[in-house]
Amino acid sequence: MKTRQDVWIWVLLPVMLAALYLNFVWSPDDAVLGPSQRIFYFHMGSATVAGIAFTITLVASIGYLATRKPVYDVWAAASAEIGTIFTTMLLISGILWGRAAWGIWWTWDPRLTSTVILWVLFLAYLLIREWSDNRERRARYSAILAIIAYIDVPIDYMTIRWWHSIHPVVITSQGIQMAPRMIVAMFGSMIALSLVYIAWMVIRMRLMRAERGIEDLKNAFKIEWER
Repeated sequence: MKTRQDVWIWVLLPVMLAALYLNFVWSPDDAVLGPSQRIFYFHMGSATVAGIAFTITLVASIGYLATRKPVYDVWAAASAEIGTIFTTMLLISGILWGRAAWGIWWTWDPRLTSTVILWVLFLAYLLIREWSDNRERRARYSAILAIIAYIDVPIDYMTIRWWHSIHPVVITSQGIQMAPRMIVAMFGSMIALSLVYIAWMVIRMRLMRAERGIEDLKNAFKIEWER
C-alpha cells in the first residue's frame, strides 16, 4: 500500500528531473556569466519558496493568536523551519552567483542585508521555540515574533526598487528581462522547489503531531507518577 510520501516521491522525481534538464541542458549559457547563470535559477526558486513559507507562517501565526488552536502553531512552526532552510540556500546560492557576477563573495548591498536580517529573525523564531517548555507560551511568543519578522519580507522584495542596488531587476513592468529559455528554466526551478516545500510540509507536520503526542503522553505519565 502506497503512503503519501510514496506518492510525493513519484510526483517530485519527474518534476525535479525536468527542472534539472531545463537548467543544465536546455537553457543556454548567459552571454556574460556563461554557465554560472544557472545558479540564478536555483537562487530564484529558493527565494520564491522562502517567501511562500514565511507567508504561511504569518497567516498561521495570526490564526493561532486569534483562535489558540494548536494546529495553527504546527503549521507556523513547520513552515518557518523549512523557510529558514530555503533562506540559507538562498544566501549560499546568492554568494556563489555574486562571486561570478560581481567578482566578490560578499557586499552589504541592500538586498543582501535585508535577506540576512530576515534569516536572523527566523533563526531567533526557531530558538524561541526551543526556549520554553510551556507549549502555549512558546506558541504565543513565536507567533508574535513571526508577525514582526514578516515585515522584512516585502521590504526584502522591494529593496532593489527603493534603493540603489547591484542586484539586477529581472521582473519589471515590461516583463521578465531574460531570454525565453532562461525564463522557462527559472520557472521550472520555482515549480520543482515549491513541490519540495509541499512534500516537506506534509512530512514535517506529521512528525510534529507525533512529537506533540509523545509530549502529551510524557506529561500524562508524569502527572500520574507524581500522584
